Amino acid sequence: MSESGIASSQWIATCPHETVDVLDSELESLRIHNRNKFYRGVFFECDLETAYRAHLLLRTASRIQRVVAKFKMTSLESLQAGLNEITWPDWLRSHRPFQVSPALTDEHAQELDSEQIVAAVVRSIESSAFKAGPPKFNPEAKEPINIVLFVRDGNCVLGIDTAGRALHKRGWRTNGHPAVLKETLAASILLLAGYTGDEPLLDPMCGSGTIAIEAAYIALNKAPLIHRGKDDFSLEHLVGFDRSLWRKVSDQLRAGKRAELLAPIRLSDINAKYVEVARASAKKARVEKYLEFSVARFQDCVPKTEHGLLVMNLPYGERIGGSAVRALYADVGRVIENRFRGWRVALLLPTEIPDAWLGLSVNQKVALRNGALPVKLLLVGRKRERLVG
Repeated sequence: MSESGIASSQWIATCPHETVDVLDSELESLRIHNRNKFYRGVFFECDLETAYRAHLLLRTASRIQRVVAKFKMTSLESLQAGLNEITWPDWLRSHRPFQVSPALTDEHAQELDSEQIVAAVVRSIESSAFKAGPPKFNPEAKEPINIVLFVRDGNCVLGIDTAGRALHKRGWRTNGHPAVLKETLAASILLLAGYTGDEPLLDPMCGSGTIAIEAAYIALNKAPLIHRGKDDFSLEHLVGFDRSLWRKVSDQLRAGKRAELLAPIRLSDINAKYVEVARASAKKARVEKYLEFSVARFQDCVPKTEHGLLVMNLPYGERIGGSAVRALYADVGRVIENRFRGWRVALLLPTEIPDAWLGLSVNQKVALRNGALPVKLLLVGRKRERLVG
C-alpha cells in the first residue's frame, strides 16, 4: 500500500545511466518516496494516479515498465517456475500482439540463452486461460506490447512496457537538421543546469531547437508528453487501464500550464534554414509564440540582460571541419568571458575536446552520452542548485 492507503503498483523508469540521478530527482518531485536507483533506471512504487502522472510528466525517462513479477532466475527451470505464477489474463488483452525482450545485464545472466527465454515466456502466455484465446507472439506487428525481463544477480524483474514509443518522441519533431539532440538529453541538460524558467535563456546555436522547446515546456510547467494522442501509450492497451482516471490526470496537467513565461527564451543559429526548422517544431509543440527566433552568428550575440542561462550544444569537428573547430571553441570562450560574465553557462561538447580550448573556468563537469557519442556538460559561472519539476 502507498502512504495514502491507496493500493500501490510497482514500476521501472529507464534512462541512460549517466542521467539516473536526474530521473530520480524527477520522481522525487512527484512525491514518490519508494524509489531505488539501479543501472540505467529507477524502480519506484506509487498509486495508479501518480503513475499516470509520471507517464506524462517525466522529462528524462526513456521508457516506463509496469512490474508484473519478481523471482529468482538462475536457469531456464527457475524462469519457468516464476512464469507459472503469473496470471497473464490479468495483464494482456487477447487481441493485442506481443514481443519479448530479455535484458541480461551481467555476465552470469548473459550465459543464458535469449531465444529459450523468449520461448519460455511465449509458452507461458499461450498456455494461459484467456477467454478469447491468448494474444499472438508477433515482434513484427505494429506497436506490439513489449514484455521486458531484467535479469541480474540471479534475479528477474519482469515488466510490461507501458510507454509504447520511446518517451523522447514527444510528437513535435520536424525533420531538416542532420544532428538532432534527443529531447530527453536536452531536458537533462536544462535540469542539470538548474533551469526552472525564472531567468532569461539563450541558445545561440539552436540547430533544430530542441533545447529551447524543452526549456519552454519547463518554464510553462507544461507536461512534455501531454500532446501524444489517444491510445499512443502502451498502458492504454493493458487490462485494468482506467480511462477516466487517465483523463482526470491529463486535464489537471493541462490546467496547471502557465499562461505566460516568467522570463524570455531566445534562440538563434547562423543557418536560417535551421531556424525555420526550429520554428516549425516549436509550432507543432504549441510553444512557438513563447519563443524569440533570430538568425545570427554566436560571435555577434549580445545579451539583453545582465543575468540568465546560456545553453549551447557546440558543433562537433566533423560538422564544421577539423581545422576550424579549435578556433570556433576559442571564439566561444572569448565571447562568454567578455559579454556573458553575469550569466550561468551550460555547454555540451564531445568528451575528446579539451576544456582548455574554451579558456573558461569550469565549475562542474558532467559525463553524458549523445546517442553513442561520449559527451560532457560543462557548467560555467555562478552556481545554482539543481531543480527539477
